[in-house]
Amino acid sequence: MAILRRQSSKFARLGKRHVKEAAYAAFMKISLIALGVSDLSKSVAFYRDKAGFELLNQLESLVFFSAGPVMLMLNAGLRRPDGPLAGAMEIVVAAESVTAAHRQLIERGCSFVNEPREVTPGSWASTFTDPDGHWLTLFGPK
Repeated sequence: MAILRRQSSKFARLGKRHVKEAAYAAFMKISLIALGVSDLSKSVAFYRDKAGFELLNQLESLVFFSAGPVMLMLNAGLRRPDGPLAGAMEIVVAAESVTAAHRQLIERGCSFVNEPREVTPGSWASTFTDPDGHWLTLFGPK
C-alpha cells in the first residue's frame, strides 16, 4: 500500500498531462534483442557452442536463443547499408563468477577485449566479442 501511495504522489508531481506517459513507461520491458549477423551458421555456432545460450528455434534467416527473461534473436537480414554490422551496443550477461566464466569461455574459444577487472566495489566485468564484433560483457562478483 505504501508503494502505491509513493507512486500516486510521484504521478501527482508529474502533473495530469504526464500521468499516462509515466504509467506507460512503467510497463516498458525489453523482451527481445535482435542482432544483425553476416554469417548465420557461424554466429549460431558461436552463441550456442561457445557462449552457451540455449537455441530455441531457427527460421530461415532468424535464430532465437533463450537469454533469461529476454530473448536473443540473430537476424541475417538485418543490415546497415551505410556502415559496419556491429555498432555501439553491448549485451551485459550476468555471471555468478566473472573470473570462472571468463576461464570457461576462453576454453571454448571466445576472444576477450579485456581481462576480468573490478568496475565498481565488488562488481567485476570482462568483455568478449561475437564473430561480427558485437560486445558481450560478463558482469557480477569476482
